[in-house]
Amino acid sequence: MEEDKRWALVSEVGGDFGYLEELADVLKQHFQLISYREFLENPALHGPKVQVLFCWKYLPAAEPSLLRALPSLKLVASGGVGIDHLDVPFINSLGAKVANTPGVVSDATADHAMGLLLASARKILEGHQIAVDPKTIHIPQSLMGVEVTGSTLGIIGMGEIGYKIAQRSKGFEMKILYHNRTRRRADDEQAVGAGYCCSLDDLLRSSDFVVIAVKLTADTTGLIGQRELSLMRHTATLVNISRGLVVDQDALVHALRSGTIRAAALDVTHPEPLPRDHPLLGLNNVLITPHIGISTDATARAIVEKMVENALAAVRGLPVPNEVKLQ
Repeated sequence: MEEDKRWALVSEVGGDFGYLEELADVLKQHFQLISYREFLENPALHGPKVQVLFCWKYLPAAEPSLLRALPSLKLVASGGVGIDHLDVPFINSLGAKVANTPGVVSDATADHAMGLLLASARKILEGHQIAVDPKTIHIPQSLMGVEVTGSTLGIIGMGEIGYKIAQRSKGFEMKILYHNRTRRRADDEQAVGAGYCCSLDDLLRSSDFVVIAVKLTADTTGLIGQRELSLMRHTATLVNISRGLVVDQDALVHALRSGTIRAAALDVTHPEPLPRDHPLLGLNNVLITPHIGISTDATARAIVEKMVENALAAVRGLPVPNEVKLQ
């Protein structure tokens, strides 16, 4: 019955920043939902009811002021893998847990990484624009891309997403190198034909395409800067599907303008979206998508279902399947 359902706070249902109706229906099967707008109308009334904060695409923002207004909070359930937008120790100090949704996002994100790589290499967007331009009367011979098959791919971050990118790259007969904090098992490497680089510098020097698939941490913030870009081949392409802050964007602009690297393909920037006058938006050797690596119908539904699974466990006092525990 509706009155037996626990209360959960969400951004909104519908609208540009809310849940699609079909995804909200998954939440409504198990929880009484209150939107952030409704919550703000009477925080004193609604705050004590809320036991779960569903954080979808970073909203509602888990600010300390909001969290302190939720004295019954048991879980912040975040959609996706990254938790850089959450202060886990602070949330834990309030007696609440944090959970994310690993696994279910990996295939879609890896697919998107390959899509960015291929689109950049083969100038697919430029080709589309020429093909549909009403002024086009002939196809320019100068629209030349670079070869993907047989090229060398360097993957920075060989977790689940990085490994799935390697699996897909094997089908293009790419030579695969990777750099990771810890080396994968020998059988993992053999399955995709990946070679381990102890040094990030060696990977950068050797790769035609560099894909970044790391989590954003203090150690990875600014991981790719002017020095690292200068080590890359001038024919190389940088693909980032992790977080915008992993790359020094000022250094990237300089590298793209100067020809230090050939191109960049980005699903993430900082901020998102970029200011409309940001120099990255004016470069013809940059492809940018608006952080849509996990944006498929099937993946979105799987994320929400996993969020619900974590939330139900938390409110029932059971172990949370995907609880985030900082070491």
